[in-house]
Amino acid sequence: MAQDLPLIAIVGETASGKSGLAMELAKKCGGEIVCADAYTVYPGFDIGTAKPTKAEQTAVRHHVLDIADPAKGFNVAQFKKSADTAIADIQSRGKVPILVGGSGLYIDAVLYNYQFSSSENRYERDVLNTMSVAELVQLAQADGLDTGRIDAQNPRRIIRLLERNGEHASRSNLRPGACVVGIQNERASLAARIEARVSEMIEAGLETEVRKLSERYGWDIEPMKAIGYREWRPYFSGEATLAQTREAIELATRQLAKKQRTWFKRNQDIHWFLSRTEAAAFAENWLIENNNTGQAINSSATPYDRLDSTPTC
Repeated sequence: MAQDLPLIAIVGETASGKSGLAMELAKKCGGEIVCADAYTVYPGFDIGTAKPTKAEQTAVRHHVLDIADPAKGFNVAQFKKSADTAIADIQSRGKVPILVGGSGLYIDAVLYNYQFSSSENRYERDVLNTMSVAELVQLAQADGLDTGRIDAQNPRRIIRLLERNGEHASRSNLRPGACVVGIQNERASLAARIEARVSEMIEAGLETEVRKLSERYGWDIEPMKAIGYREWRPYFSGEATLAQTREAIELATRQLAKKQRTWFKRNQDIHWFLSRTEAAAFAENWLIENNNTGQAINSSATPYDRLDSTPTC
């Protein structure tokens, strides 16, 4: 079965070095990268999403990029279908698929074979998008739906609950043949990496990118609500300075990293590393040991809590 063939997944917080590790592994093992990100699926949303550059995409083939219409949106069920197709294609050509990203739900949908209900579009998305969080919660409660299992402050989560009539995706055990590697940075180091990334994005022309996209799509479509985009709206309207916009992006990115840390922390299948060199060596050795058998090794992942206070190697 194709699902028994080796699959490497690389996870971690934003700006932790996942993409660099994925590129390194892909070059060494003849792999191809499957991007697991909720926003790199949109063409034109490049700098703010830290999308792989054209040079990186030339050096290593990337999948599930620029495939969605920004005006229509994209969801985890669509991502899983696209990612599964890409992984099967890569494996059929004798290559190693490397699934990489910080979107925990997207990653898990592939690794644990999420099965989604078919009760989509119960409500019109355009109508739901015009409603406030309080109105969405009232609508869910009127339908007898349990909002306790989701982030009830996040309108996207409530909308998905309404569309599925309260049904949640079912999941299986870890995909056979999969190895999950996690990269973690000490928090002060990660904060510095985030600041550096935001500076690089601004220097690369993020302001111009966001201005063009906002003029084309407005501010209400899903990708314009992403970190790195939504923070520019006050700046363009004259309500914030460039320095304040930069700070807002950095703060939102740190908050995202905290949420990602919480998400991945509960997954005992992840092998955590503080050093990219050690993570790469582990993944390479795993591939050597499992490339023929297609069976994942027994998990010896170090608990996330023990790594949390350990200095970066």
